[in-house]
Amino acid sequence: MGQGTYHGWRVVFCAFAVAFFGWGLGFYGPGIYLVALRERHGWPTAAISAAITAYYVAGAFLIAGIGAVFDRFGQRPTIIAGSLAMAAGVAALSLAGSLWHVYAAFLVMAAGWAAMGTAAVNAMIAPWFERRRGLAVSLALNGASCGGVVMAPLLVALVDAIGFPAAVRVVAGSMLLLLVPLVAALLRPRRPDEREDGRAPPAMAHAAFPAPAWNMGATLRSRGFLTVSLPFALGLVAQVGLLTHQVSLLSPALGVSAAGWAVSITTAAAVVGRVGAGFFVDRLDPRRAAAVNFLVQVAGTGLLLEGSSAGLYAGCVLFGLGVGNLITFPALIVQREFPAAHFARIVGLVVAVNQFAFAFGPGLLGLMREWAGGYGPALVACMAMQVAGAAVVLLRPRGK
Repeated sequence: MGQGTYHGWRVVFCAFAVAFFGWGLGFYGPGIYLVALRERHGWPTAAISAAITAYYVAGAFLIAGIGAVFDRFGQRPTIIAGSLAMAAGVAALSLAGSLWHVYAAFLVMAAGWAAMGTAAVNAMIAPWFERRRGLAVSLALNGASCGGVVMAPLLVALVDAIGFPAAVRVVAGSMLLLLVPLVAALLRPRRPDEREDGRAPPAMAHAAFPAPAWNMGATLRSRGFLTVSLPFALGLVAQVGLLTHQVSLLSPALGVSAAGWAVSITTAAAVVGRVGAGFFVDRLDPRRAAAVNFLVQVAGTGLLLEGSSAGLYAGCVLFGLGVGNLITFPALIVQREFPAAHFARIVGLVVAVNQFAFAFGPGLLGLMREWAGGYGPALVACMAMQVAGAAVVLLRPRGK
């Protein structure tokens, strides 16, 4: 079967759409909801921010079990249910009359985020690709970046034009109208006769040797798991913290308008970096490639610390080049080092650990800024976490 007709590429398009809406509403959206709810009700920023932190923490626990949910109920029903939960939670924010309503709405959204985030996208792609999984995952996860490029400004424009309640109902309803039929039509199990590039997958040679029984405790304690989950958790604390504070960091030197453009440059660099890496990452050692990715972000963060206008823009480009790959590499390492039968469960656990960690990134950088009166020490701490990530990810399991 030729590549042009291979159904796996349609699944990639479907996963792109899931990532587009999942990240557009579930990752980039909360910052917009925060501002709109604060202006609409006068609630303190800290109180709404705490609800967003609770959302990420709850999502982390749900993501830890998403692989088991996929195995039991199947991908299509789970992702459709997650889409309904995301839409219901976002729409419920328009009805919030007190702070506990906001917490309840975000908890409903957390179920949607678990079924539409990085772990879900990787689980959608995994059954369809072996040789070119890196490229397929990279293309699918670019939906996350595009969700930020498109959905964030669209939400802001809709809030200004028709008000917050109508805006969130429009985007939630539009997601259901566009995404649910797409998932229902394209997402299905792979048939035995469907072969990537017309050739039998390498894993078929080992089909006679069953995977060991699933043991979560042993997995969590294994060197392989620890050296995947820990470095990317450190990297994402730094990354999410920096992205959250990017405008605040850049505005004093560049001005608010130019800082906004710098954010756009960062996002564009993330797309370029992910697509570029996708074309050759399947031929590389993913641990070494991940270490290089960490060091590119170290260089970018160092330029942000340097502080000149040219350095700030260059720093945004270098940092952005590594942004998308930081959520792509863990699954590629898991693919090579763990049994295929446990892929979705292990990726779910890795993503859960990472999300639990990065939920505290914005607050950590904010506290360091308040303590120091500037972002210098916070940027140094980010560089230290990125360097540590590069070192730990190279500590591969014995025999790998």
